[in-house]
Amino acid sequence: MLMQTKREILEKARELNVKFIRLQFTDILGTLKNVAIPVEQLEVALEEGIMFDGSSIEGFTRVEESDMYLRPDPKTFVIFPWRTQNGETVARFICDVYTTDGRPFPGCPRYILKKVVEEADDSGFQLFIGPEPEFFLFETDEKGRPTINTNDQGSYFDLSPMDKGEDARRDIVLTLQKMGFSIETSHHEVAPGQHEIDFRFADPLQAADNLVTFRFVTKSIAKRHGLHASFIPKPFINENGSGLHFHQSMFRDGVNVFYDPDDPIKISQIARYYIGGLMQRAAAMTAIGNPTVNSYKRLVPGYEAPVDITWSAKNRTALIRIPAVKGISTRIEYRCPDPAANPYLIIAVMIKAGLQGIKDQVQPPPQTTESSYATSILEKQYKGIQLLPGSLKEALECFSKDELMKETLGEHAYQSYLKAKLIEWNVFNTQIHPWEIEQYLSTL
Repeated sequence: MLMQTKREILEKARELNVKFIRLQFTDILGTLKNVAIPVEQLEVALEEGIMFDGSSIEGFTRVEESDMYLRPDPKTFVIFPWRTQNGETVARFICDVYTTDGRPFPGCPRYILKKVVEEADDSGFQLFIGPEPEFFLFETDEKGRPTINTNDQGSYFDLSPMDKGEDARRDIVLTLQKMGFSIETSHHEVAPGQHEIDFRFADPLQAADNLVTFRFVTKSIAKRHGLHASFIPKPFINENGSGLHFHQSMFRDGVNVFYDPDDPIKISQIARYYIGGLMQRAAAMTAIGNPTVNSYKRLVPGYEAPVDITWSAKNRTALIRIPAVKGISTRIEYRCPDPAANPYLIIAVMIKAGLQGIKDQVQPPPQTTESSYATSILEKQYKGIQLLPGSLKEALECFSKDELMKETLGEHAYQSYLKAKLIEWNVFNTQIHPWEIEQYLSTL
């Protein structure tokens, strides 16, 4: 449901008997924020925006310059299907953040992505993004608090009765479809309690908006089933973690510029430069795409996640994979990020890195055909294969040295993000963990 004008939105709100509007946006870390207004304030919101205190939002402003405005994006108007009661409904907009002088706030993640998309447009390129988010469904205790008990013991593509989360996953898909989502597939993933729902390709901004909405809807619908949906990257030591793979394709004048029918693996030189750009910035981008301490427990050998900076048309352990589809569907799959990432920021830095690769004509190394897990560290060093960062601290060090990351995010968002994540690392690094007590208490 795409509403383009204020008049259309106001008429649709009356037609659907909307009583409340949720104005949603994300902070610099990707956490969804929400301001609710009665429908009587909708016209004001569309015309002038709604003021809020930006100093209370992670990565926004200081208290002395805290007044900011939320401006709803008309294209994001949808009804929450599960919030309809007695014919009265609740609607939602995703908002852009503005300063009091009417300018886009440079620390708004949505604005950061918009700037990168505009740069691609100026170069004549149109990008499409197809996300593949994974998540876990956990049981809750008698007080409704999440546990780490999964609600099934299913595995990849399992059906009932093994996949006991099927009802919840089906309701999530049906709800998303009612909200205008185009769903490609949904299925049980490898680990117990793990699921995946894949979206149809969309432009980068819509893809990021879809991911933010998806996380919110998934948690809301899971709760109605007495479950807790979690996007934690790696909850179990001996099971696969949850990834957020991004399929990416690029068009110019309606032609897929990643495709070359005369190439041995059917990808163009532009695609190779794009891959080269991604590989060149991959270590720095993990700070955005793998933003938590827990993220790096997933990036280990043996659990389907990439561990080094490689690309391949055949090897599924590579960081960048070339799916077998060709022609108009030719695309690359970037496999490193996880669902804890801020969708706007990770899509922004991926596109920026790829565009820079094209601009600088960055030629990637030869593709890697053997499994990353079967190749020793010494052999990788001999072949010049670089490893992905092994911790949030290492990723932040790479991030802080990469000028393209600063250029993409802008000084404000760059510094705010780096500061927040360094605090997170330092808090974690000073904790005493149960493993340390178990390992050392009786032996030292």
